[in-house]
Amino acid sequence: MPTIQPNVIANILLLSLVAGLGTGLGGLIAVLRKPGRRSFGLLMGMTAGVMITLSFLELVNKAWELAGFMTATLGFSAGAFCMFFLDFFAPHVRFGEAEVRSSVKQPATMQPARMRPARMRPANMRVADVQAASMPPASMWADVKASDDEEDGPAIEPGHEAVQAAPRNPGRNHITDHRLLKTGILLTIGISIHNLPEGIAVGAGFMHAPEFGFFIATAILLHNIPEGIATALPLFKSGVCKMDSFRAALFSGLTEPIGALAAALFLSSFKNLIPFALAFAGGVMVFITLDELIPTAREHGHQHTTAIGIIFGAIFVFLLSGIFGV
Repeated sequence: MPTIQPNVIANILLLSLVAGLGTGLGGLIAVLRKPGRRSFGLLMGMTAGVMITLSFLELVNKAWELAGFMTATLGFSAGAFCMFFLDFFAPHVRFGEAEVRSSVKQPATMQPARMRPARMRPANMRVADVQAASMPPASMWADVKASDDEEDGPAIEPGHEAVQAAPRNPGRNHITDHRLLKTGILLTIGISIHNLPEGIAVGAGFMHAPEFGFFIATAILLHNIPEGIATALPLFKSGVCKMDSFRAALFSGLTEPIGALAAALFLSSFKNLIPFALAFAGGVMVFITLDELIPTAREHGHQHTTAIGIIFGAIFVFLLSGIFGV
């Protein structure tokens, strides 16, 4: 039975750990310098551009070169539909907004306000109020003024009002908004799960060629920074102290070495499955990008800056690919 060299395992773990630490860097940025909507849209757009370009230009393309179009197609499809079914059977909350399946009929009182027909909304509820009810408090963003909140209506769902902020000890938690706290916890769990296939991409890439694995890890490092911001920011604004918010973002990236190690151990015995694994990771990452990153960036950022961010992310991967010669 083929065995994997200890130095190979050490290199894969080190690369995936460095890539995963990008979420910690993002968390540090979030607690030291709160980004605004425009900056958030740009950063999330960049991470989406990195993931899509990395998936198609490198992972799927490399699988195609190594094993042909059928393996690449099957691997990509398996990864994308695996994430689709996981997402469908385990619906989650994206920035405080629960996913609702159309096949499940909910009572009118249980439906989110902005999904109810106009005749079912309270007569005194404005459209802006309905839209704001499913959004995080606008105060989470640095570039939103109090006057903006007043114009757009209440930003906090009735029944989830934030507690009046008291003088805050920087080293202790003082929860003032449980809704944002729940959002941050769910995001931490979701991003931790999403980092597993990224680790698989690093592990599979390194098993194919060390320089290819190093290239993938570098690209994912950049991609993870905005995800760290998205994890730590709602926690910090809910009243969690800076250190705990940073730790949550940091630990969410530490699942990446787990995925990388699992891929390396498995592929050391089944090297002929490396092309399939590359395409599989590409399918997973594309689904996450289309289902999570781009909608989040467009909803909570600025659409034009999100588009520019996607372009910048793609350009970064192009340049990185040329520098590494992969």
